[in-house]
Amino acid sequence: MTNSVINKFPPKVVLWGGTGQAKVIRPIIEYYGSKVAAVVDDTPGLKSPFEDVEIYQGYDRFKSWLLNQKINELGFCVCIGNPHGRARIRLHNLLVNDGLAPVTAIHPTAWVAKNAIIGAGCQIMAGAVITEETVIGNECIINTKASVDHECILDDGVEIAPGATLCGCIHIGVNGWICAGATVLPRIKIGEDAIVGAGAVVIKDVPAGITVVGVPAKEVLKKEK
Repeated sequence: MTNSVINKFPPKVVLWGGTGQAKVIRPIIEYYGSKVAAVVDDTPGLKSPFEDVEIYQGYDRFKSWLLNQKINELGFCVCIGNPHGRARIRLHNLLVNDGLAPVTAIHPTAWVAKNAIIGAGCQIMAGAVITEETVIGNECIINTKASVDHECILDDGVEIAPGATLCGCIHIGVNGWICAGATVLPRIKIGEDAIVGAGAVVIKDVPAGITVVGVPAKEVLKKEK
């Protein structure tokens, strides 16, 4: 996608996911003049995070609601954190096929280089920094005060948690998750579905499906397919 659509929302936005991420996304959407029209979540019995916004349980109920809406006035934001990046991608594709537009939301206090490329459906939160020539795929979350330095490549569904630091020229595969306060040194590759634990310092490549923790980071778990 082009960066020209960042923070340019349709009049109404649907939030898929009704917990904490929805709460921090709503103020960004409203700051730029749009309105949260509905919340959707698959969790049985979950209450809406907002007293003034209805929650719909599951895709079927959402589709029933959608029948009475003007599709060209609706966007969506998938408010589900990791390790569910692949779920964000799946829902992204589903809702695009339904005719809704993915919104790319960047908090007004975040700093994004003009030549960075930001994918569709990304969420970049308060105080985050994304520097020159970074390329970020679809449905990524760059969380509060996270730092992504020059020439990093983040594939679809990646999350960089609050306070985490990518030092430059790093490549993170699909659904990679860099947890809170972790640091990844330059020119490291993090494989798809890999997890870097909170506070870890990564000094060498992390293969796909591996969880690493500690200083320096060491393998503790291989993710089952």
